[in-house]
Amino acid sequence: MIPPQFDYYRPQTLSEALAILSEYQEDAKVLAGGQSLISVLKLRLANPRCLVDLGQLEGLRYIREEADGSIAIGAMTTYAEIRASQLLQSKCPLLPQTAAVIGDVQVRNRGTIGGSMAHADPAGDMPAAVLALGADLKAVGPQGERWMKAEEFFQGLYATQLRADEVLTEIRLPATTGRKTAYRKAARRPSDFAIVGVAVSLKTAPDGSCQDLAVAVTGVSDRPYRATALETKLKGTRLTPQQIAEAAPAITAGMDVNANIHASAEFRAHLARVYFTRTLSAAQ
Repeated sequence: MIPPQFDYYRPQTLSEALAILSEYQEDAKVLAGGQSLISVLKLRLANPRCLVDLGQLEGLRYIREEADGSIAIGAMTTYAEIRASQLLQSKCPLLPQTAAVIGDVQVRNRGTIGGSMAHADPAGDMPAAVLALGADLKAVGPQGERWMKAEEFFQGLYATQLRADEVLTEIRLPATTGRKTAYRKAARRPSDFAIVGVAVSLKTAPDGSCQDLAVAVTGVSDRPYRATALETKLKGTRLTPQQIAEAAPAITAGMDVNANIHASAEFRAHLARVYFTRTLSAAQ
């Protein structure tokens, strides 16, 4: 299908982009990599009066280490750049691990981390990794900038804390030195969205017990989420196969599990348990 007509803007500065968004408000859509939005427009699932293309904002495309040791990633940074980053590979490998299984080469070369966060697809891979890492997200709008916790950012099906006149500009995450991480997903094909995806960030104590654990899940519910009940069950314990198997059902605790043509709710919950076990094993 062909998208309906819309006004198209390609601002040269962030302030110019914000001015356009302030004018159009809910009638505007922001174009980052376009790997999700273009499909939505073609299917006419969205009908914006205005498209704001951020492709010229090179100032939002970077990966750098901050003075406090955290890693800052500009929202327009592509999956390919994340996958290739030596800084991330050495200090925050979960993001390159996750980027490697997103889409195909074309998607990784065009898709952006900021676009993935703002689009908030409930089966997207990158939101799970960002959640597991305990990231902070920065948005800039007419009233200035504000920071949001990743755990609070995703609010429902394609819904986030972003306001209509704001642009997501940066993802800030702690270095995971001393932690082990992994991401695994079940998908129809390697390049597909996750039927279930699980990201794990694990820190063990000197005696081998679980000192700290973050488990983030995608594909299961109407939003990516932290499996806090599961994390609580395993913190402070020895991660034996029996202990893990007993705790695994808590990965869907309190969540409405999706059912669709790809998996029933029961099968999807089963996959979540299986892929949590596999991901935790890969991280150990």
